[in-house]
Amino acid sequence: MSEPRLVDPGEVVMTGENSFIRLSDDGGKTLVDRVSHWRVLWSPAGPGHALFIDSPLTGDGPCVYADNIGMARYLQRRIESFLHAPFGDESLPVVDAEFERTGSALATLEERIISGDGEIILAWWDLLPAFVITVPPGQMNRPIGVYSTFFPARGAQLSVNGEAATAKPFAQDRSGKASSSCVLAWSETWVGAA
Repeated sequence: MSEPRLVDPGEVVMTGENSFIRLSDDGGKTLVDRVSHWRVLWSPAGPGHALFIDSPLTGDGPCVYADNIGMARYLQRRIESFLHAPFGDESLPVVDAEFERTGSALATLEERIISGDGEIILAWWDLLPAFVITVPPGQMNRPIGVYSTFFPARGAQLSVNGEAATAKPFAQDRSGKASSSCVLAWSETWVGAA
């Protein structure tokens, strides 16, 4: 019997968090608001935060906010281009922003993004039991893979300059685990193929 493989042979692409909010008016058939929030502890482009957002509240088309522009571009090139191609467009301007977290995953957690454009607030609450996802490189038509702890939220909200999105989170099943379209994705590591 061969020994189990305890070390992933792939290149580490980044480690940190990539929480998201995806809101819909029709139970997930179409998305009205899509947000990808990154807290990067390590990447070859350094640590930092980035927010990719596509919502009627921010205008027509995706917007990018970051406190490390080089890291935001790295995320676009190495990861976001595979997750949601419009967020991977490196011609999008990157707005300089400050990021802060309040609350906790035990109750309600908020991420605030403050820039010259104003304030964006992301909130997650009423969390389902956590679980770990493991997606090796090559699955889901992606050359990169991810290990992540998901804390799915039944409740979530996006607001921009005091105006809240009206679309709602929706339930999802992830390989038999109850999940949702709005997740705190923590302890996340992306890896490349070996």
